[in-house]
Amino acid sequence: MKKITKKSIIMDVLKEYPETFDIFIDHGVACIGCHAAEFETIEQGIGMHGIDVDKFVELLNEKIAIGKKK
Repeated sequence: MKKITKKSIIMDVLKEYPETFDIFIDHGVACIGCHAAEFETIEQGIGMHGIDVDKFVELLNEKIAIGKKK
């Protein structure tokens, strides 16, 4: 996975980039325990919580970019 998008599967993101877990938790989204995270996209899952999906994806990509710089 190179860049996280709205179409990325939630669990794929969490497995590939565990450092993004805190962003999900900080937004009140505990996807790690939800079986739907295995097939739901970020757009579907995060959108359900009333969160700005584009901003959320931006935060995820910023987080993984920071990790790559280290």
